[in-house]
Amino acid sequence: MPFSRRHLLSASAAVASTGLMSVASAEEPAVQAMPLPPHPEQGLLFSCKYGMTQGESLEERLLSAKEAGMDGVDFDGAASVTPEQLRAAAAQTGVFIHNAINHAHWGKTLTSADEAVRAEAVANLKHCLRVSHAAGGSGVLIVVGVNGDGPEGPDRAREEISKAIPLAAALGQRILFENVWNGMFYEDDGPRDQSAQPLADYIDSFQSPWVGSFFDLGNHARYGDVAEWIRVLGPRIVKLDIKGYSNAKADAEGKWKGFVEITGGDIDWANVRAALKDIGFTGWVSAEVGGGDTARLKVVLEQMKEALLG
Repeated sequence: MPFSRRHLLSASAAVASTGLMSVASAEEPAVQAMPLPPHPEQGLLFSCKYGMTQGESLEERLLSAKEAGMDGVDFDGAASVTPEQLRAAAAQTGVFIHNAINHAHWGKTLTSADEAVRAEAVANLKHCLRVSHAAGGSGVLIVVGVNGDGPEGPDRAREEISKAIPLAAALGQRILFENVWNGMFYEDDGPRDQSAQPLADYIDSFQSPWVGSFFDLGNHARYGDVAEWIRVLGPRIVKLDIKGYSNAKADAEGKWKGFVEITGGDIDWANVRAALKDIGFTGWVSAEVGGGDTARLKVVLEQMKEALLG
């Protein structure tokens, strides 16, 4: 078909338009790339809580963890930032942020009998979901509530947490329950051979793949065999916290004095490693111990690897 003047004008306009678009694109500010997840060492990725770091700014504190050799950071300062602020900090520093936490869950409980308090708790949870998603993370750690809110507390928490599951699913975030000393799903003054089954049953009651366990390896060493709890919770465990605990020290000085350096207590780490292998666990492990400068974080990382890699 002959190439008409009309075709020529149309083609010229298209080329000119493309050129203008190219110039315009070249003048637009470059978008900073988000950090990619690092490669796991023997299936594990090691991080520390943001609260363990030191620095004059958000960026300095994130970089301190990176300089210590951590694979990423578990951001437990979600109340202090907007999603956009944390995303920008992650992009600027290249530090991978895998999780978010808002410690308001202790004061504004999901188990509260006060409807207004529960509404605040759900708002906090949704904020954390947005913060984690913006920073490139995959989950949010929450404390379900406290036993002091009464026997109906777990049911109230289930109802409230369920309100956030659609958002969690839309953002690709897991809502993860930490086993803590809140008097729920274990007996605070009970024996030392308690089972994780009540916690497992509660997680299962949601019937949702977006709900799971952020299992703290040290928190319930006072109440049960850590390796056995791992096996009972099994695939419900999505991420891990790690700290040390000494029942001998707790017996002598009080149970709150039992928390020690990761490798300084009486947790049988060889059995823990075996249990994690049994359930096929891979993923993030977050230190939750006394922090400090980069040198201190390096020591913590060494202890984490000694405990979990052998």
